[in-house]
Amino acid sequence: MKTKFIFLLLLGSVLFAKYDNCNFTNRHYEDICKKVVKHGVSYKYANQFLLSYFKTQKYDEITWKYIQPSKIKYHKEKEKQANNVLIKYVPKMVKNLQKYKDVYDYAENKYHVNREIIAAILLKETKLGKIKPTHDAFIVFNTIVTRTKPDTHRNKWLLKMGKTNMASIIEHCYKKGVKPQQCNLASSYAGAIGIPQFMPNSFIYTDSYKGKVADLSKMEDAILSAAKFLHVKAKFDTLIDWKKMPDIPKTEQEWYAYAYKYDNASFCYEKSSKSGKAYQCFSKGKKHLQYMRKYVQKIMRYNNSSNYAVGVIRLAYDAHTLLKTK
Repeated sequence: MKTKFIFLLLLGSVLFAKYDNCNFTNRHYEDICKKVVKHGVSYKYANQFLLSYFKTQKYDEITWKYIQPSKIKYHKEKEKQANNVLIKYVPKMVKNLQKYKDVYDYAENKYHVNREIIAAILLKETKLGKIKPTHDAFIVFNTIVTRTKPDTHRNKWLLKMGKTNMASIIEHCYKKGVKPQQCNLASSYAGAIGIPQFMPNSFIYTDSYKGKVADLSKMEDAILSAAKFLHVKAKFDTLIDWKKMPDIPKTEQEWYAYAYKYDNASFCYEKSSKSGKAYQCFSKGKKHLQYMRKYVQKIMRYNNSSNYAVGVIRLAYDAHTLLKTK
């Protein structure tokens, strides 16, 4: 009972104290506070958020387990085995495309991204909303930021990524008028949110079908937001002409065989523009693959994986083919 009283006393001091700075014992919180204040969040809101027991004193052990290098490597190896697992869901994709036809029409006309590509991404991400997230995004990133030591290039990147996403969540909830303790964004263990699995720092690409603020748990807003993301970030502004594509099922299987053979395989790239790392480029010198290569590159802005992008195109192609028979 005494412990509960002390906790309530501390909680009360957080809620009713006056804040006019970003002074924290945790320097990462200072960075986050300064960033959100610069973007219009009040000092009081930023402090209440970052001092909230429910947000910064809770940790996600599953997240911490699965972001370790050994688990990341395992995930990438399993990804190569995924091949055509989702092909059986193409009829459900078509039903989704038919059910939300008006929304897909609107998205295609506004952002010039093929409806089948959008539906394929939503299938890949959450099986069209059937997979429900069970983590809290802010706690996910707080776990990363609190526990990661900046002793390697990867860890420095993790810290920067975590802080950016924590700031984005605070700004998002502040704009929506949500109290810190009520700012609960359900996410994957990696912090991705909603049907299209947006990271919080990608909220700038969201769009609402009929509302003012997008709700990524709603299919209509998920469709429009995925289309806007590809249009703005990937410059996806011309609909795919499926007649110009190569034999997609055949190309997909050839790509997977190539990816099994080379650990550093890439469908599109010969080397990384950031690190300079060399890749075995599958499409290099193959004229019949250059049209597809252009769109694989665009989809890789959504998820930086050749397997992911090729899989999206395969699902989209099959859905397109099935739609023509309906």
